[in-house]
Amino acid sequence: MIHSLFLINNVGDLFLEKHWKSVISRSVCDYFFEAREKAGEPDNVPPVIRTPHHYLINIYRDKIFFVSVIQTEVPPLFVIEFLHRVAETFQDYFGECSETTIKENMVIVYELLEEMLDNGFPLATESNILKELIRPPNILRTMVNTITGSSNVGETLPTGQLSTIPWRRAGVKYTNNEAYFDVVEEIDAILDKSGTTVFAEIQGVIDACVKLSGMPDLTLSFMNPRLLDDVSFHPCVRYKRWESERVISFIPPDGNFQLMSYHISAQNLVAIPVYVKQNISFFESGSSGRLDITVSPKQTMGKVVECVVVTIHMPKVVLSASLNATQGTYKYDPLTKILVWDIGKLNPQNTQKQPNLKGSLSLQSGAPKPEENPSLNIDLKIQQLAISGLKVNRLDMYGEKYKPFKGVKYVTKAGKFQVRT
Repeated sequence: MIHSLFLINNVGDLFLEKHWKSVISRSVCDYFFEAREKAGEPDNVPPVIRTPHHYLINIYRDKIFFVSVIQTEVPPLFVIEFLHRVAETFQDYFGECSETTIKENMVIVYELLEEMLDNGFPLATESNILKELIRPPNILRTMVNTITGSSNVGETLPTGQLSTIPWRRAGVKYTNNEAYFDVVEEIDAILDKSGTTVFAEIQGVIDACVKLSGMPDLTLSFMNPRLLDDVSFHPCVRYKRWESERVISFIPPDGNFQLMSYHISAQNLVAIPVYVKQNISFFESGSSGRLDITVSPKQTMGKVVECVVVTIHMPKVVLSASLNATQGTYKYDPLTKILVWDIGKLNPQNTQKQPNLKGSLSLQSGAPKPEENPSLNIDLKIQQLAISGLKVNRLDMYGEKYKPFKGVKYVTKAGKFQVRT
C-alpha cells in the first residue's frame, strides 16, 4: 500500500525518509512542493496529489507534512488515518511531535515505522502494543544502549498481540485506579458582515486517559446522545450496543487514547459564542483607511470566553496601523501584513464596556484602493463548556471490584472561525 514516507517541515526541508517496498527517489516530492507553493497556506495543500506514476497522500500536523507515496489506487482516507496514527504515536512516545524531537529520537522513529507498517501495510498501530515491542525513550536506557550496543526493541511478543483484545496489554496494575475523559469541541463557522451565520458546524472528540488495573469493562452514557449524528469510534467500542442503546460500551486501552470523534452539522442549531461588530473601510481619495472592531460574548451559558485573539491578513498596500485597544494588545507586522489583536478574557458581566480596537490605517501612496476587505479570524477557548450541549451522564465499570476515580472535563475552542467584512 504505502511505498515510502517523507517528513517535510513547513520551510520545505525534507528531514526524514523511510522506504518499505523499494526506494523511491525523493525527487517525487517536487510535485508536492509545487502544490504547496500554489496553496499558500499549509492547511490548503490538497490531501491527494496525482503524479504520472504515483499518488502523494499527505497530512499537516504540528508544522510537519507527512507525505506518503502510493503506486496503486487505495482508499485515501485509509492512508490519511494511518498517517494521523503515526503522528499520534510520536506524540505519545516523545511528548511532542516536532522536527527536533523526531531528529533526536531518529533510531526509535525508524523502529516504530518498521513495526507500524509491514511490507507497506499497517500492522501494529496501537500504542499499548508498540510500547511492549519498542520501549519508550528515557535517559538511562539511552545511555545503557549506547554502551552495550543494544536496541529498544523488546525480546518477547506483546501479550495483547495474539489476544481477542489487541489494544490492551495483559496484567495491568495501578495503585491509583482512575479514568478521565476530555470532551473537546471545535467550532468551524463563517459569519457575514451583519453577524448572520453563513455556515457553522462542530467537530468534537472525547479523549480518554484510563489507568485501571485488570480488565475493566466500561459503559459511558450521555444525557442527550441524539445530538451525535455522525460518529467515529476507537476499535474498542462495541458499535452494535451504540446503535441499539446509544451508550458506549468498551474495554479500554491502557493509558491515553481517543475514544471517539463526532461531527454536529448546521442542521442542528450551533451556538456562536461571540458577537463581532466590525467596520474596515479604505478611502477612495488619500492613502488611508479606518478600522473599528468590537467583540462581545454571546450564548456562552454564563462561562467566561478566554484566550480571544483576532487575526487579520491585511491587503499588501497597508503599510502601518495606528490603533487604540480598550482591552488587550495589538501588533501589526508590516512584512507579513498580519494584524493580531490579543484580547484575553471577555467579561460576561460587563456588557457596557466591550473590547474595542479602532484607529487609522496607512496605505501605500498612489496605490489603488483594495478590491475587497480582509476577513477576521477569531481564536477562543471556553473551559467547562461543550458548546453543542453534550453532557456525560455516567460512567459504570464492570468486571473489577475496586472503585475508580472518575472525571470529565469540557473545553470549547475555535476551529476555522471567520468573520467577513
